[in-house]
Amino acid sequence: MKLPRFEKSRVLVFGDVMLDRYWHGSTERISAEAPIPVVEIQTVEDRLGGAANVALNVASLGGAAGLVGAVGHDDSARILRDKLSSAGIEDCLVSLSNRSTITKFRIVSRKQQLVRADFESTDALAAQIFLPVIEESLSRYDALVLSDYDKGVLAEPLAAINFALKNNKPTLVDPKFKDFSVYAGATLVKPNQQEFSTAVGGWQSEREMVEKARVMMSNLGFGSMLITRGAEGMTLVQQNSQELHLPARSREVFDVSGAGDTVIATLAAALASGESLTDAVQLCNIAAGIVVTKMGTASVSGPELHLEVAEQRATAKGIMSSEQLVSAVQEAHADGQKVVFTNGCFDILHAGHVEYLTEARQKGDRLIVAINDDEGVKRLKGEGRPINSLERRQTMLSGLEAVDWVVSFAEETPESLLTLLQPDVLVKGGDYSVERVVGADIVASYGGEVSVLKLVDGLSTTSLAEKIKLL
Repeated sequence: MKLPRFEKSRVLVFGDVMLDRYWHGSTERISAEAPIPVVEIQTVEDRLGGAANVALNVASLGGAAGLVGAVGHDDSARILRDKLSSAGIEDCLVSLSNRSTITKFRIVSRKQQLVRADFESTDALAAQIFLPVIEESLSRYDALVLSDYDKGVLAEPLAAINFALKNNKPTLVDPKFKDFSVYAGATLVKPNQQEFSTAVGGWQSEREMVEKARVMMSNLGFGSMLITRGAEGMTLVQQNSQELHLPARSREVFDVSGAGDTVIATLAAALASGESLTDAVQLCNIAAGIVVTKMGTASVSGPELHLEVAEQRATAKGIMSSEQLVSAVQEAHADGQKVVFTNGCFDILHAGHVEYLTEARQKGDRLIVAINDDEGVKRLKGEGRPINSLERRQTMLSGLEAVDWVVSFAEETPESLLTLLQPDVLVKGGDYSVERVVGADIVASYGGEVSVLKLVDGLSTTSLAEKIKLL
């Protein structure tokens, strides 16, 4: 995965603008007035929050950002506007005399929040207050982001969505706990797991979650949905495409505040720079893994993301879709690495498999293991197979040191995968000749190598299953 040219991105953000204020200090004693800590304030820090943090994330990546929202005539508005100017964000804010600027005030000691106080106006505001500003400014941008914190600015978002779509501008929505029909027609909607569960009533499996997303997309005209799921990662659901599950990146989570802002900003900036939706989602998953290690509302810079992408390229392993694997193989080849491919059912993982895969890995720098899905195993091995489900087989294989990538296929043979991936070496175990290996002709056609390895005598899933039956 290569980092997009974010300097080409132009994103207009519309939503609930906030100022986040942090008072930092030390705590050494308990108050004599009440059993509470006394914080001796040492520093005061102001940050852009809410929709303003989304715009800041776009700017931090190197893109051009504009911000539409509501502020009052107060000190918080002045500070907020100054910080927008310092960040190079176009100020398209509407000042309202009857509304105060939303301000969230936090007292922090020893990297822990002790108190939070909110000063906010949440009355619903009419779309007509903001629509003229959006109509005037959107021509300078490539995408529109709606950042909804349910503070009243996006009480009537349909007018903005319809205007953007009429002008061929993709519209991405970060929703809140409300009826999602108010976002009808949006290009992409990004709820977190709790927001989506509230909207659809929960689910018992990932398959049911995806199905409910597809029903909602069909009913409300969404182009796609990205469900962020905390420790379970993210799930992208698109019309007429296989869903994409991305695992959360293993990091020490310090603060999840503003992580959703980073995700929607990175997604919008990547799409506006010309990235595909799949690649953009992978980037925002990486960015989310960075921002949760920071305290409070924060942004991710272009250099930070670049370093993380570079590190991921060097270490990325695990279960992948065929689309993800294409990018991984291309990157491996670009780095001069030799890619090895093998396939099988791998129903009950045993010592023979481990030895075979270790030897296969020694044929190159990266090893792909393609496995038949559950229906494919049943067709090959008969009723009662597989013993272990696809998910379990993938998990076991991905845990082996020799294995870099695991991918599944539903066809009778892996020939379509070989055509798509074009590995340098095709490895198969058995007692037959190279010419009899399925896919050997495909690999030979582009100059690849085919290798047949001897299997360990007396070890097979079938023989193990028969022995188990005798116990």
